[in-house]
Amino acid sequence: MAEAAAAKMAEAAAELLERAARRDAALEELRALRVAVQAVPPAALRARLGEHHLVALFGLLGVNDREQVSACVSILERLLQALDPLYVIQNLREELQKGLFHPDDSVKILTMSQVGRIVEDSAAVTEILHSPELLQQIINCIGGEKIAVAKEAIKSLSRIAQSQEGLEALFGSTLLSDLRNVMATSDVVRYRVYELIVEISSVSAESLNYCANSGLIPELIGELTGEDVLVRATCIEMVTSLAHTPHGRQYLAQQGVIDKISNIILGAESDPFSSFYLPGFVKFFGNLAIVDSPQQICERYPVFMEKVFEMAESQDPTMIGVAVDTLGILGSNVEGKQVLQKTRSRFQNLLSKIGHQAKNAPTELRLRCLDAISSLLYLPPEQQTEDLLRMTESWFTSLSSQPLELFRSISTQPFPDLHCGALRVFTAIANQPWAQKLMLDSPGFVEYVVDRSVEPDKASKDAKYELVKALVNSKTIAEIFGNQYYLRLRAYLHEGPYYVKAVSTTAVEGAE
Repeated sequence: MAEAAAAKMAEAAAELLERAARRDAALEELRALRVAVQAVPPAALRARLGEHHLVALFGLLGVNDREQVSACVSILERLLQALDPLYVIQNLREELQKGLFHPDDSVKILTMSQVGRIVEDSAAVTEILHSPELLQQIINCIGGEKIAVAKEAIKSLSRIAQSQEGLEALFGSTLLSDLRNVMATSDVVRYRVYELIVEISSVSAESLNYCANSGLIPELIGELTGEDVLVRATCIEMVTSLAHTPHGRQYLAQQGVIDKISNIILGAESDPFSSFYLPGFVKFFGNLAIVDSPQQICERYPVFMEKVFEMAESQDPTMIGVAVDTLGILGSNVEGKQVLQKTRSRFQNLLSKIGHQAKNAPTELRLRCLDAISSLLYLPPEQQTEDLLRMTESWFTSLSSQPLELFRSISTQPFPDLHCGALRVFTAIANQPWAQKLMLDSPGFVEYVVDRSVEPDKASKDAKYELVKALVNSKTIAEIFGNQYYLRLRAYLHEGPYYVKAVSTTAVEGAE
């Protein structure tokens, strides 16, 4: 029965497709076709679909009638998904090109999504490389008003550039001048092109070479040292992305870019507008230190550490936020922690300020402080030497006169974000013996940990569960907490994060 109905729908769809192909389908019939193609399985559509149907439907997009365009876009979306990407590029190249020119954004998005399918298909992508007009049109889409179209264009070009052939097509032909022309549209579009270039450069040292030789990467770097402070702020984010790969870092070092950034931070003292770009420049070094070597970066560029401390010690919440984030990144591994420890009392004093902010600042800054504290205090079990445990303990006590109570009071506040942030601090220190002793000595603390009723929402339940897990998995917990508490924690872990104790009720006859 169902098969017969499907066959009937397929028949009706085929008939309507024929009418559309003869271009005499009325709007009502196009609407009926839209419904029919949704109901027919893709395999059945494919069997009855000819190239002339598709060309005709693309032709119907050329009218100035929004309803007709909308119906045809829906129909084509469904039909094209049923076809192999290789078929689409081989038979509908011109239609795709016209689609990217179309004034209606929905047609551009339809066409771009097909380009997206083609570039993901290894057989079809080579066909697109032999279609310079189509590639040119994709490049022009980066300059479009609609951000969705521009993003899709960047994604497709980035995918095309993952092969040697693709790199040569983009950078070894007239397409490079098309890229340059589209860059001239506006500042925003110029950044989009830079974003594409950085994405391509991240793939391999060879792709970075192509981008550098095209002159586009040197131009991006040139904007870092330009006069416009807002441009600087945007460009440093892209240069930071470039530093995520080893070949990217090597290039930046060879070109003297890291030294340049260091000098800009030095010169920021005398620049009244430095607050626009300083955060990004400092973050650049924080990211660099953690992927490279915190010790080498901090020794080679002392201005970076100095600036982070200055910003953290300042009264400007924006600067404090960036400094706290950066300290959290820097102190997320042991080498970074040791670099901070070398500054002795200066860092200890800073911790007391961070502890104060965690308690008193606006919520967003409090959260950033809590995350940084978690990162700074965490020590993986295999790195828990006596010296490092002494260090994290002294850091913890520098945060406040009664740090455990401070975080406990934050964790009992009715804001889920702050509550979870405080639980993450406990989780960070949960596997360190000194912290376990503190927890045990704090009245009611262990009871609080195993009390499920204090976690109102899923995020809080998950955060509490992570804390219990960190405690149970510690080698020293049974000895320090004692058997009774240890078994209660193990039971909690075993029951999972969302366990609810069953309450037995007895029905009483005649009760309401």
